[in-house]
Formats: sequence, structure tokens, C-alpha cells
Amino acid sequence: MSDKSSNRAFKDAIYEQFGRVGKAVSSPRRIELLDLLSQGPRTVEALAVLTGQSVANTSHHLLVLRASGLVTSTKAGVFVTYRLAADVVLQFFDSLRQVAETRSAEIERVTRAFLHERGLAEELNREALIGRVRRGEAVVLDVRPPEEYRAGHIPGALSVPIAALKERLKDLPANREIVAYCRGPYCVMAIDAVQLLRSRGFRAVRLDESLWQWRQRGFDVVEGDAPS
Repeated sequence: MSDKSSNRAFKDAIYEQFGRVGKAVSSPRRIELLDLLSQGPRTVEALAVLTGQSVANTSHHLLVLRASGLVTSTKAGVFVTYRLAADVVLQFFDSLRQVAETRSAEIERVTRAFLHERGLAEELNREALIGRVRRGEAVVLDVRPPEEYRAGHIPGALSVPIAALKERLKDLPANREIVAYCRGPYCVMAIDAVQLLRSRGFRAVRLDESLWQWRQRGFDVVEGDAPS
């Protein structure tokens, strides 16, 4: 084989592997699964519920992601639990999001329209809000499911899953600002939480950053059941 043909074969083999990863994230459902798994490990059944798919379809998408090396799995009895393969997958997912946000005006249009419908389209100074959260000047609510909170949360945040928020309103101080967060900018649980809190007279805003983005800023993330 000539050097030229050998070089071509080498490039073809490398770019074929790049293409496998690209094909793995060509499905919106698989991208959503990566987003969910960035919060922590999940069983196939739990992911099926969260994405509104059948267990069979969810399992198929997860197998594609596993074949591309983006996720790994473990089996305990009849249950299979999936997790991201490494932190570099988180970096890849975050880069994919940033490219989409900066190159697609449609993302901003759809997001603004969605927030406007819910009365949450006001401009917030994100850096100032993050400063208040870090200084403990606001009550911070993590409205994700408890297992995601245990896997990692903002220090000092209270675990109040969105499904339990109505019952927990009496425990929240009426004279302090409340900041709700969930899985990131496109997670609707914090949006629903802010709507409910405002309807009951609380001063509430949404922090639209994911824990990965929080870590990327160099801020601490803690694990466990209790606020730190």
C-alpha cells in the first residue's frame, strides 16, 4: 500500500469513528437522554417515564449511545442503570448546546415565546443572581427529584421536588427572595415552581444554569440528602 493510500485509509477510519458519535446524537430523544443522565445515573424505566417513551424505545436509544461510547450501563437483577461514560461526555454535551444556542436563532425565539406565555420573560442579571445565591441572600430551592439532589446540588439548596412544592409552601419564608433551579435552561420544573410561588405571593425567580455550568464556573457542588 502506498503512503498516500495508507494516509487515506487512516483518515477514513478516524472520521468514521467521529461519525459514529455524530450519528448517536442525531436524535433529539438521545440528546434528551444525555441531558437527563448529566444529573446522575438512571434506570431504563425511570428514563422512559421522564422522556415519555416506551421502555423498548428508550432502551434502543440507550444502546445506540452505549455503542458510541457516550454512556455505560450496569445490571442489578432485572434493572439496567445507565450513566454518562465520563466527564468529557458532559463537556461534549455542553459544547453541543452552546453551538446550537449561538448558531440557531430559533432556539432563542422558541425559549422567549415559551417564557412569555408564562409571564417569565423578564430580563434577569444572571451574574447578580448567582452572587446572591452564593452569599446566601436568597432561599434556594432544588426542585429536581430527590435522587438528582443527592447526586449533587448547590450548597445550601433545599430539596423541594416540584411535585411536593404545594405542600411545602408553608415552610418557606414569605419575606425572602426564592430562587428555584432544576436541570438547566430548558428544564421546565423551575419555571413551574416560579409560577406557583408567584401565584402565592412569593418573590421568586429562576436560576437557569445546570449543575455542570455551576461547576464550570469553579463553584462547589455537594452531594447527599441535606443542604450544606
